[in-house]
Amino acid sequence: MRIHNLYEDEDGESHFRDIEVEWAEERGASKYSALLPATGIIFRKTSGDYDLDWHPAPRRQYIINLDAGAKLTASDGESRIIAAGEVILVEDISGKGHLSQSVGGQLRHSIFVPVE
Repeated sequence: MRIHNLYEDEDGESHFRDIEVEWAEERGASKYSALLPATGIIFRKTSGDYDLDWHPAPRRQYIINLDAGAKLTASDGESRIIAAGEVILVEDISGKGHLSQSVGGQLRHSIFVPVE
């Protein structure tokens, strides 16, 4: 399972990379990761016309898109569409940050899982 990761380097520039989930346990037809730390859960509803200028993430957090995607652009210029059902770990909490836009004008429901 792949997780997108948006992180910042020592100069405050944001970049993408992929993280592969490591499986710690297998039971029957399922594989499980180790228990990861989290501090809560936030539900978000975002209008289909949003187009956010450069901003850092407010905290380290996983974002899980439920029914629509978001286009994120790192400060190094790389853009990715994080589709419905995909997960991203945002860690660019200082520096220039990233751009965030709706995809196709769709209303988006997502879940934020802070890992501070």
